[in-house]
Order: sequence, then C-alpha cells, then structure tokens
Amino acid sequence: MPSQQTSKQNQARSSTIATYLQRQVETRDELPRFLIVCEGEKTEPRYFEALAAELHLSVNVRIEGLGDNTDSLVERAVELKNEKEAYYAQAWCVFDRDSFPANRFNRAIQMAQRNGLFVAYSNEAFELWYILHFEYLQAGLHRDDYKTKLTKCLGKRYEKNSVTMYRELKLKQSTAIRHAIKLLLACDPPNPEQDNPSTTVHLLVQELNKFRRE
Repeated sequence: MPSQQTSKQNQARSSTIATYLQRQVETRDELPRFLIVCEGEKTEPRYFEALAAELHLSVNVRIEGLGDNTDSLVERAVELKNEKEAYYAQAWCVFDRDSFPANRFNRAIQMAQRNGLFVAYSNEAFELWYILHFEYLQAGLHRDDYKTKLTKCLGKRYEKNSVTMYRELKLKQSTAIRHAIKLLLACDPPNPEQDNPSTTVHLLVQELNKFRRE
C-alpha cells in the first residue's frame, strides 16, 4: 500500500496538473477571436487556415467559406458576428469583384462596414493577392487570365484550391503587402468597383500578423 506521504504527493501533483489545465482553458478563452467569412468555399479559406495555423497559440480564428456572394454573403457574416455570446475582436468579409455586378460591389462593402465588419476585397479576384507576391501588377486582368499568369509566376501549374499556396508564398509576403499598398495609393480617389487591379487582403494579413510570436 502507498505510504501516507506518497498519497499526499500524488494529491498535490494532481492538484497542480488540474490547476495548469484550468489555466490553459482560461488562457484560450481570453485569446482575441477573429471571424473571417469568405465568399469562396476553398481558395480563400485554405490560405487563411494555413496562416492561422501559425498563430494558434496567440489568437483564435474562425474561418467560414460560404460559397456565396453579393449581399447574402455580407448578411450571413453579420449574423455570424452577432451570434449569441459570440464576441470577436475583429470580423472580416473576404470577397471579389468578379462575383459581383459592378453596381453592387461598393454597396456590399458599405453594408459590411455599417455593420462593424472589415472588408478584404479584391478587384478582380483573390488571385491578385497571389500575383502581388511576384510583381507589381498595374493592368487589370480578366478572371480567366489569373490562372495563366500564376502558372508562369510559380513555374508550375496553378491549382485554384491548392492547400499549399500560403506556404509557397510566405517568404514573399512582405513584397505582396508593399505592392498592395502601392496599388491602393494609386487609386485616388478610391472606387473599389472600378479600381482594377486593387485589393485590401493585405490589411487582414497585417492584422493577423500582429499576433505572430517570434
């Protein structure tokens, strides 16, 4: 039979473990929470899931790929943001101009902002963000031309729903941010539905990067 001293040691050890686990749960609950609602079901969510995986110890990120567009995307994002007991430090919509009628793109951005959502938009497509990792693109591309352009940039066939794009582009991220900022500065005054090419995806990336641990 274990001695009284051994029993007390085991009890103390169990108490210490329980306290540690409870602190871990409390710490997770206290982490900032991000909501990212994407128009695409795979391309955008997979990129941000890979980014968020590097930040899992310092921020909680919920990513939803809705496969929806126009006003219904924003409306659903507002619903998720306002769910009972759901508190997000930041809530974002991610969508592209190529899926919106021109006269509804700006309206969707404004509706999102009125409801406390940030917007990471791309004109014309999310793949513009990928291309900016390689070069500053001044001329707008048709949505069908992005695949060809990226295939050339990557040196291999671009697969739209690739799970490896974040990892492949990671080392060039600062270049993409610099190019995206330059594009926005060139849009004076800004008019997202007409500013092709332009993107604000870098704003979301920069916000998430604030939680990156050295």
